[in-house]
Amino acid sequence: MTSSRPRIGVIVVAGGSGQRLGYGIPKAQVPLSGVALLIRALRGVEASGIAAAVSVAVPAGDTVLRSLCAEAGLAVPLAVVDGGETRAHSVRAALEALPGDIEFVLVHDAARALTPPEVFHRVAAALAAGAKAVIPAVPVTDTIKSTAPATPGQAGTAVRTVTGTPDRSALRAVQTPQGFDAALLRSAHAAAETFDAARTSAVTDDAMLVESLGTEVYVVDGSETSLKITTPLDLLLAEALLARELNRQED
Repeated sequence: MTSSRPRIGVIVVAGGSGQRLGYGIPKAQVPLSGVALLIRALRGVEASGIAAAVSVAVPAGDTVLRSLCAEAGLAVPLAVVDGGETRAHSVRAALEALPGDIEFVLVHDAARALTPPEVFHRVAAALAAGAKAVIPAVPVTDTIKSTAPATPGQAGTAVRTVTGTPDRSALRAVQTPQGFDAALLRSAHAAAETFDAARTSAVTDDAMLVESLGTEVYVVDGSETSLKITTPLDLLLAEALLARELNRQED
């Protein structure tokens, strides 16, 4: 008997420099309560139980992150590839390393190391239901302003003027993993190879590439714990979230 469960490949992007965290090492190597972000992210993927294969993009020549991938001890096939100059280049390299029979691909950031399994499940369920592209997101709680380019101000400060205030009820802060039909994602990245440098640098997630093909992107609920760990404050918050979860388990 053959299983009808779709084969899902998960790409983990681990190419961040980590400069804003202040550790002097790549972001994915930074410890979160004693465990590297990359290991936590990979174990989160495994905990979701959805991956048939995993592909990790690390900075070229980074032997430490390659060792961490092995240390994570995943039960599914794991490939590690050298990333490129941009996120899109890194995802493209990781995509090529996935098995050819993968039907859906989830692209995840190692910096979102605390993403809970239910977010993976929501994305995967939407894909299985027929969506070609799915992103998890949370409502925006801050008031957002669009601004004009900065002009020199008093005492050498840069001054911007407000050009608009969008309705925040329609805005969402996007997280990962982002899920795609595998053939669609490959087509989107093939099309992106024709982008000029300015357009390539403007691409901040894979959903943007898919949108450029005219494909509809669906949104599912993200999670407050799926924060992107970029600054020392983010790291402190993540450690607090881990401590809260540990206390819940002990109660």
